[in-house]
Amino acid sequence: MQFQDFNLSPEVIQAIEEMGFEEPTPIQTVAIPPISAGKDVTGQAQTGTGKTAAFGIPLLERIDPAARTIQAIVLCPTRELAIQVAEEFSRLLRYKRGITVLPVYGGQPIERQLKMLRQGVQVVIGTPGRMIDHIERGTLSLDHVKMTVLDEADQMLDMGFREDIETILDETPADRQTVLFSATMPKPILEISQRFQTSPEFIRVTHRELTVPQIEQTYIEVRERDKLEVLSRFLDIHNPDLALIFCNTKRKVDDLIQHLQTRGYSAEGLHGDMKQVQRDRVMAKFRGGAIDILVATDVAARGIDVENVDLVFNYDVPQDTEYYVHRIGRTARAGRAGMAITFVAPKEIYKLREIQKFAKIRITRIPVPTLTDVEATKTRVFLDKVKTAIQEGGIEKYIRIVEQAMEEEYTSLEIAAALLKFELEPRTEAPAVRELRGADTGGEPGMVRLHINVGRNQQVGPGDIVGAIAGETDVPGKAIGAIRIHDAYSFVEVPEEYAQHVIAVMQGRTIRGNEIEITPAQGRPQ
Repeated sequence: MQFQDFNLSPEVIQAIEEMGFEEPTPIQTVAIPPISAGKDVTGQAQTGTGKTAAFGIPLLERIDPAARTIQAIVLCPTRELAIQVAEEFSRLLRYKRGITVLPVYGGQPIERQLKMLRQGVQVVIGTPGRMIDHIERGTLSLDHVKMTVLDEADQMLDMGFREDIETILDETPADRQTVLFSATMPKPILEISQRFQTSPEFIRVTHRELTVPQIEQTYIEVRERDKLEVLSRFLDIHNPDLALIFCNTKRKVDDLIQHLQTRGYSAEGLHGDMKQVQRDRVMAKFRGGAIDILVATDVAARGIDVENVDLVFNYDVPQDTEYYVHRIGRTARAGRAGMAITFVAPKEIYKLREIQKFAKIRITRIPVPTLTDVEATKTRVFLDKVKTAIQEGGIEKYIRIVEQAMEEEYTSLEIAAALLKFELEPRTEAPAVRELRGADTGGEPGMVRLHINVGRNQQVGPGDIVGAIAGETDVPGKAIGAIRIHDAYSFVEVPEEYAQHVIAVMQGRTIRGNEIEITPAQGRPQ
């Protein structure tokens, strides 16, 4: 089943493809057809199953952009969920013009909501309390509502919203379509369904229980822009023989592969846009150890059965709870131990809670590894190699070289320490870097000012430049200096020791979709 099979508008299909999703989740597969057909639906599904798109896609397809009346409402138990639903709708509407979505909830100045309602919106998403507030003020008319959605209905009832829900539904036309989603089906939910729905179609998606206790499951809280650096640290610390990295979209797979290869990792990708012969070639290399990191989407990873995968990364929290089960099950094969690490953005913590709740597992929070942790690991690995070399013998030639150095009044300890420093610290800077030191680029002391051929005309802001440089190179965002944006170009200052590396890595990269040229600036800034 593909999204194209639902006979959706080209604009929505384009938005879904832009979001990178390869195929519908189980709840979307069973829910979209009856909702699109105008039937009342009662669905039993948890957060983290893709249910927002399951009701959002057919809801948005029914909206008439020419009519500036409220045609659909979505009731949510919390402001956080209302915001999440509104954000998902906005992504789905990226190419569908003329439809306005408004989230309404407590804690936000009501004046802004009043202004938007006066201008005319077609979809309102909100908490029952704030919707009742607007109804009582006379600022929210539900006379033209064609579709009503109750999202996480059981939670709304637990919070005491039953009377508010019934009041809101009574304000809508009797012939409206009513869709209800709930994780559980207690008696009050069934009573609401019986009163407000007409011959509803009941759908349910069950989740299997996770039974892989030998897998060490952990998560870290990390912002999206920091994920690449944190992933690199984990790879350096654990140095896995074979690692699987899961992303939610094809675009993310391609981007991550490019970044990892730039950093020198042996990695390739797997996703639905690849031909079967390409997939087979990549899998053969992964099984044979020619590459040690495979980045994949959930769909592309189906059927992967490689015994020696010792580390799985969820670079994105999966869209469906069951996908998490499938992902981490790729490690710990054939009785081996395994580890799974999930990267969680701050606002995705709720998704992780749902995974733990419905898969009946515990995922332990761990700290982000520091550069000191990475250095300690590299030191330990190098010293292990030294010990192995001593045990294997054949080092007499090198002993004589050390003895000759000791004749020049260096101790064996100093020589060993210098060799360790040479191995573990960054190599001496290249002549090109030295040439930039002291050059008149107009930077502050210790900084090199760089010229980039994009600016305000390309909608580039300081955050775009910092994010691009920090994301593509090893330069910490806080180390980046002054940024000046002009119409057709920009200037950014970076520490002298990073300058040539930034130029080399960033040349030909893109900022806001624009391929850039980056060069040392000439002279003092005007």
